[in-house]
Amino acid sequence: MKRQDIILLVIAAVLVALPMVLVKAPADGTQGFQGADSQAQVLVGKIAPDFKPWFKPLWTPPSVEIQSLLFALQAGIGCGFLGYYAGLRVGRNRSREEHSDT
Repeated sequence: MKRQDIILLVIAAVLVALPMVLVKAPADGTQGFQGADSQAQVLVGKIAPDFKPWFKPLWTPPSVEIQSLLFALQAGIGCGFLGYYAGLRVGRNRSREEHSDT
């Protein structure tokens, strides 16, 4: 392995481990990593206590784990489409360059 590769691996490992070491749980006993939706819901409740949502969700996942799974699945599918499109564009550009050179 090249020296540059080892340095990049060490930097990546530090970037992965650093948040685990530096982030501490809140003193009030709540979970440390709450989503922006729940934070916005608390803030709206403080600003306008009589606020009523316009609509309710059609389906609520049975657990937080299922909700996380669906979110990760959605992200994976989106990344797959983006990767496919980027690869398609690169392949087309290379094909055009090869055919224009001959």
